[in-house]
Amino acid sequence: MGDFKLSAQLKGHDADVRSVVFPSPDLIFSASRDHTVRAWRRTSSSPPHFEATINAQGQAYINSLTYLKPGQVQGYSEGLVVSGARDTIIEVRKPNATPQDNAERLLLGHSDNVCALDVSPSGSWIVSGSWDHKAMVWQVGKWEPELVLNHGDLERSVWAVLALNDHTVVTGSADNNIRVFDLRKSAAGVVEALTTVSTPDVVRALCKLPTGPMGHPSGADFASASNDGVIRLWKLNGEQVAELVGHENYVYSLGCLPSGEIVSSGEDRTLRVWRGSECVQTITHPAISVWSIAVCAENGDIVSGASDNVIRVFTRSAEREADAETFAQFTESVKSSAIPQQHLNQQINKEALDTPDWLKVNAGAKDGQVKMIREADGSISAHQWSTAAQEWIAIGTVVDSAASSGKKVEYQGKEYDFLFDVDIEDGKPPLKLPYNLSENPYERATKFLGDNELPLSYLDSVANFIVENTKGATLGQDSSSASQSDPFGTESRYRPGEQSSSKKNKQLPHAEFIILAQAKFEPIKKKILSVNSNMKANGDKQFALNPEQEDVLQTAIDTLSAAGGKPTTIPDKAVSLIFSLATSWPYSERLACLDLLRCIAPLSSLPRLNPDVVRTALSAALEPKTPDAKINENAVMMALRVVTNLFATPAGRAIVAAGGNDVVSVLERIVGVSEGVPADVNAGQDAIGKTNRNLQIALTSLAFNYACLAYLQQKKKDQAVAGVQEVGLDVLALLCNILERVVREQNDSEVLYRCLMALGMVLAIGGDTKETVKDLDAEQWIRVAMQKGSEPRVKEVGEECLALLRGSLPQ
Repeated sequence: MGDFKLSAQLKGHDADVRSVVFPSPDLIFSASRDHTVRAWRRTSSSPPHFEATINAQGQAYINSLTYLKPGQVQGYSEGLVVSGARDTIIEVRKPNATPQDNAERLLLGHSDNVCALDVSPSGSWIVSGSWDHKAMVWQVGKWEPELVLNHGDLERSVWAVLALNDHTVVTGSADNNIRVFDLRKSAAGVVEALTTVSTPDVVRALCKLPTGPMGHPSGADFASASNDGVIRLWKLNGEQVAELVGHENYVYSLGCLPSGEIVSSGEDRTLRVWRGSECVQTITHPAISVWSIAVCAENGDIVSGASDNVIRVFTRSAEREADAETFAQFTESVKSSAIPQQHLNQQINKEALDTPDWLKVNAGAKDGQVKMIREADGSISAHQWSTAAQEWIAIGTVVDSAASSGKKVEYQGKEYDFLFDVDIEDGKPPLKLPYNLSENPYERATKFLGDNELPLSYLDSVANFIVENTKGATLGQDSSSASQSDPFGTESRYRPGEQSSSKKNKQLPHAEFIILAQAKFEPIKKKILSVNSNMKANGDKQFALNPEQEDVLQTAIDTLSAAGGKPTTIPDKAVSLIFSLATSWPYSERLACLDLLRCIAPLSSLPRLNPDVVRTALSAALEPKTPDAKINENAVMMALRVVTNLFATPAGRAIVAAGGNDVVSVLERIVGVSEGVPADVNAGQDAIGKTNRNLQIALTSLAFNYACLAYLQQKKKDQAVAGVQEVGLDVLALLCNILERVVREQNDSEVLYRCLMALGMVLAIGGDTKETVKDLDAEQWIRVAMQKGSEPRVKEVGEECLALLRGSLPQ
C-alpha cells in the first residue's frame, strides 16, 4: 500500500478543531473551540475541494461529535449530527441546519463539559462522556438519558466512550482505567462495569478494531491510547495483546482504516498509520496538537483537526491528491513551524548536535524518527525520517521556550516578553496567555483565569506553567536590556522559580460576596423557546407563552446578553415573567428558566417584585410534584445560585437574611444533615447531589455569602448591610454543621476551598461565634480539608482558619 498524501486543507475555523467525523467522501463535520460546528461538502473531486457552512453556533467550546447515519432515525433521511460542548449541552441537529434553526433536540443531564460522544452501530442510542465524571446512554427517539454507567467513586473525567456493539460500551477515564459495560445488565437505570482494566496512564481515546479476514493481526477487539503516548490493544475480556510505541507525547485520537490499520494522532504534532505493531507512516502537522482524526469507511481517506485551526484530508488515491500549490504550502508550513523544546521531552546540548551533512549519509532507524541538527546560523532544525521516501524531511525549528522568540511580542496592542498558547488539560483550554518577566506569575495567572471565565482551581497549574516555561529567562530578553540590569540581581523584580519578596497576602477575611453571574444566554433562550414551541404543539396552553410574552422574554435576554451578564435594568414585566416560568412551568422543563432567574437575581427589582423569591425558588427546584419523580440535581444547583446572587443588592440581602433559618434547613436537606425539614421542601429524601461538583460549589458559595454578611454586620464594615436583619448565631452554627458534612464527603479542591473560606469568615467574627465553632470540633475537620485538598491555597486558608481558631491571626 502506498503512503497517504495531502488531499485537501479546509480553512475557516477561528480556533482549535477539537473533533471531526467523516461519514462519506462528500461530507465532513468539524467542531471547534470557536463555538461552531461546520459541515464541509465536497464540490469537486480532482483535486478535492470542500465548501463549508456553519451548522451550529454555540456559546461555549464544542469538543465532541458523532453522527447518526441516514436511515437510522425515522424522519431524518439525511441523518443527524450530534455535538457536545463545554456548556454541558448535547445538541442534535440536521446536517443541513443553520445557526438560525432550532436544534432537533437538546440533551440535558451532564453538569460539565461533554468531551466524548459515540453512537451505537444500529443508531438506537448515543453514549456520552463528560468532565462531570459520568458516562450516560441516551435512547434515540426518546432523547432522554436512559442509563448511567457507574464509575464508582470516580472523581476524574470520562475522556473516551466507545459503542463497541449494540449492547456494549467501553469507557476510558482520567483515573487510568478502561471499563467495559453490558447495557443488558442494568438495574434501576444504572449499569455496573463488567470488566475494569487498569492502565499506566490517563486513557484519552478508544477505537473499535474490525474482526474477520480484515481484522487486526493481533486479534484485538479494541484499541486505547493514553497520555504516556502508548497505544494498547485489548481483548474484550481485558487481556492486553499488544502495544504500539512511537508517539512522543499524549495520544488524543484513534481510528481504524478499512484495511485494519490503525490511525492515531496526538500532542507530538503527528498523525501516524500503524500496520500490525509497526508505524508505517508519520505525517507531521504545522501545529502542536492534532486533536482529532476520523476515517471515511467508504474510501479509506483520513481527516484531521488540529490546534492551528485547520482541517486536513489525506488519501492514498492519486486521483484525490492535492494540487501542487496546496501540497507545497503544506510542506513549507511544516518546515517553517516553531517547535517548543519542552514538547520534545528531551534535553538538547546544542554543541553536541550533528550538522546538516549528517543527514546526507545516514538513514533513520524507523518511520517518524526525529533528528535534531545544528544549522550554520546556530539555530536547531528538526528532521523526520520517512521510510517510504527514504529521506529526512524538515519539520520545523526548535525554540527555547513555549512561545518566546527572544524578542518582545505584541498582543492586543501591548508588548510582552512571552505569548503562550496554554492548553489546560481536563478543564484547561488552550488560550493566549501574555506574560512579562516583571510580573508575578500568580497575578498574571489570576488575570488570565478571570479574563477567560475559568475557575480559580486552575490557578496553580497556570502559574506553574508560566514558571516552568520562563526558567532561565531574564528581564527584557535582548542583550541591550540585559546590560542595563543590576549584575547582582538586587533590583526589585520577580524571578521565576523563587519566592516573591513581598509578604504573602492573607485570604481572610474576604469581605466581598460571591456572585455567580456568568452566563451563556443564547443556549438559555434556545432551550426556553424550544420547550415553549413543544408546549404549543402539544396544545398545552396553560404554560405556553403568548406572542407578547415571547417578545418580552427575548428582549430581556438580548438586553442581558448585550450587557455581558452584568447587572442591568430590564422591565418589571420581564422580571415577573421569568420568575413565573422558573416556578410554575412543568418541573422537567424548569432548568433553563431557573438559570435565567439566576441571571436576574443580582437585580434589585427581583426581590422587590417577589419578596418570597427565596422560598419559592428553592421549592421550584425541590418539588417534582409527582411522588415518584426524581429530583433534578441541576435544578437544585440553579436554585442555590439564585439565592447566592441575591446577595448582590441590599434588597436581596434583606430577603435572604430574613429567611436564613429556612434556607439553612434546605441546605441541611441537600447535604443530608437533618431529617427535620419543612414538608414543602421534600423532607425525608436522601442527600442530593453528593457527586455533582457544580451543586457543591453553589452550596458552599451560598454558605460563604451568609458568613460574609454576618462578618460585615458584626464588624460594621459595610453601610449597605445596615437595616438588614442580622444573621444569627444559630444560623452560623448550623452552617458550620453543613460545612463539616461537605468536608467529610467531598475531595474537590474548589469545594474544600470555599468551605474553609466560609468557616474562616465565621471565625473572623470572633467572640461567641468563635467559641461556638470551637465547640463543633472544627479544628479536626479543618485538618481533614487541608489533607484532602490538592492545591496550596486550600492548605493556606486552612492554616489561616487554625490561626483564627487559636486567636493568633489579626482579624
